[in-house]
Parts: sequence; structure tokens; C-alpha cells
Amino acid sequence: MGSEEKCGVLHGKYELGRILGHGTFAKVYHARNLQTNKSVAMKVVGKEKVIRVGMMEQVKREISVMKMVHHPNIVELHEVMASKTKIYFAMEFVRGGELFAKIAKGRLREEPARNYFQQLISAIDFCHSRGVYHRDLKPENLLLDEEGNLKVTDFGLSAFSDHVSQDGLLHTTCGTPAYVAPEVIGKKGYDGAKADIWSCGVILYVLLAGFLPFQDDNIMSMYRKIYRGDFKCPPWFSSEARKLITKMLDPNPSTRISIAKIMDSPWFKKSMPRCLSTKEEPECGKGEETKTLNAFHIISLSEGFDLSPLFEEKKRVEKGELRFATTKPASSVISKIEEVAKTKNFSVKKSDSCVRLQGQESGRKGKLGIAANIFAVTPSFLVVEVKKSSGDTLEYNQFCSKELRPALKDIEWTSTSGNSTLA
Repeated sequence: MGSEEKCGVLHGKYELGRILGHGTFAKVYHARNLQTNKSVAMKVVGKEKVIRVGMMEQVKREISVMKMVHHPNIVELHEVMASKTKIYFAMEFVRGGELFAKIAKGRLREEPARNYFQQLISAIDFCHSRGVYHRDLKPENLLLDEEGNLKVTDFGLSAFSDHVSQDGLLHTTCGTPAYVAPEVIGKKGYDGAKADIWSCGVILYVLLAGFLPFQDDNIMSMYRKIYRGDFKCPPWFSSEARKLITKMLDPNPSTRISIAKIMDSPWFKKSMPRCLSTKEEPECGKGEETKTLNAFHIISLSEGFDLSPLFEEKKRVEKGELRFATTKPASSVISKIEEVAKTKNFSVKKSDSCVRLQGQESGRKGKLGIAANIFAVTPSFLVVEVKKSSGDTLEYNQFCSKELRPALKDIEWTSTSGNSTLA
């Protein structure tokens, strides 16, 4: 422990308590935020170890990814701090214990097993879409909160020792042997997404069976079974569950089922949890005039009394917003947005002061919905604010950067200094 840990208070903000667990690179402590009095899990990583295996860049990259990963089934990373010798991750503290403590009491019925599995796949799919692979899915990394919701922990942080090589594959064997894909053991390089799907297959098998699919006292015999995909489903598995698990535990990664196909399988879809639908924005009122933006509106759109965030790229992107000023009339703005909508197969609803786009194809989180509101600062100077009303933030950000921004460049107001207002 460093001197700050020994005296029990870290960075003057967190009081460290009992140790919750430890791994190759890290120890995890229970800690209390002295400002809010809330509990956190504090993961402490030794810098020396990470530097010694040449993983410092990976750690930095994983931190930046984890900061943007906010999902109800993933343990949240609140804050990252550092001292000379340590890196500290303040993470969400999950009180309900490990999912597998439930299985210790006996296997689960199909319905609760499916519920946990749907949450697991939702988390894995979300992270894969952002280029993050867990690579060490195992019982200790599946926690439950007090309401019984599944939380995947150590996403992207557990795999410090993995290198992605020139061939784009990972080459370091890690993970708990019983949950590891055959190509990972084989050391020939592997696709992180496919390896995660195998581990999810093992987890689903254990939830339904109450024991592991590949078991042997002799580790080499167990590895041989894993290589061959040599396992049997107990008689109480339904035929749909059996089919899905067999496709997930395919020893050939190139023919192993994808996450999209898992989510489309009959067993997975049997009783989908009702997603908490975001309240739909009211439809554009017909004949509604361009809204006037007074000084109070402008201040409310910025943060505090500093107006720079109105046009600050980073904050806008984090909130999934796009905002720009224009001296063109509202009709020009609307027709430009309509043009983009047509090329990308969006339906359009419009009035004089807003345009709503609705995607026709379902994405990661349903159909993408976008609202563009037009405010008049003066009769000849407008501010246009674009927000996501439904769908996946990553898909929305990609649409904005590849389609919407380039199309709006022509009508966007540029100050006399040549600075763009598109933010």
C-alpha cells in the first residue's frame, strides 16, 4: 500500500476500507466518498507491473473507453486518479454479491436464467460496439445489485495483459480455464468478440445446468474437451436452449454464432424484458413558428454563465448534442436536413421551428430518432440544436459526423475570424 492508502484516505476524498478482492494487477477495496458519503469499489493497480509488461498505453486507452461506457448492466467507472506508483479506479459498488452464489444453491429455472443471460448479452453487445472486449468473463465478474440486476465488472480493465498484434488478433492467454475459448488456449491469436461469445455460452450452460460443460480433474483432458467442443446437455435443457448453447460452444470461431444471431434466436426472444422506453418527444406542431431565443434561453443552453460550452465540441458530443448558428432562413435549414434524411431513409415530420427524423431500420437500441429545434436569436440569426430522441448514442454520433455535419457546413455561420460555430 502507498502512504495515502496506509493512512486510509485517498486524495483527500475517499476513505479506504476492507479489501474486497485481488487479481494479477490489482486489489479492490471498499471505499467511502467523504463528500457524498456513498460507497464505491476502489481498484488499485500498481504502475510498475503495468509498465513492466508494456501495457501503459492500453491502460490509458481502456480508461478513456470505460469513461464513455454507461450501461445499466455494466459496473460504472466514476473516476480515475493516480499517484507516483498507483492508478486508482473508483467504481460503482455492487452490493448484491456474485450471480454464481445463487447457482451454488442449485441450478436456475429457464426463465430467470434467460433474464440474466439477456442482461449479460446486452452488456457484451454494447461494449463490442465500442471496440471493448472483456476476454475474462467468469463467475467473479458477474455481480448482482440489490434489485437483482446483473452487472458485468472489470470490462476492459481485467485484460491488461492482452496485446493486439499486427494481425489484429489477441495473443495472450488469460481467463479462467473452464470459461476460456479453445482458440485462446491455442495461442494462435483470437478475435476478442468471438472469445467473449464462447465464455457467455459456458455461463449460460452453468446457469441452466448447475455445473460446468467441460470438467475434468486432469487439466490437459479438460483442454482436449474444450478443443473438440466435447460436452453434453442435461436432459432438462429445452431443445431451443440446447441449440443456442451448441452454436455458442462451437470450437471453430469462424462458424461460432454472432451476438446479433444470439439476440435473434427463439430461446433468447421468448420473453424479452420490456425496455424502459424513453418518453417520446412531442410531435412537431403544425404551423408552429420559429421559437425566439432570448438571453435567458441562451444562458440556459450554456453551463452557468459561461457561453463557450454552447460551441464546445467535447461537451456537446458527450451529451449527444449538435448545435450551430446560421444566418440562413429556417426553411433552408429544414430543407438541408430533409435532404440528408432522404439519402439515409429517415421519415420526416416538420414545422417552422423543428424537424424530427425517424430511422426506418432498427439499430442497437431500436430505431434512431433525431430532433432538430430552430431558435431565433434575432430575426436573421438562428441557433439550431440537434438532439437524439431515441436509439443508440454511438449510431447517432456516427450519423452526425458522417452525414449531418458535412451537409450543414454550407449554411453554418462562420464568425469574422473564420471560426466555425458547428459544435
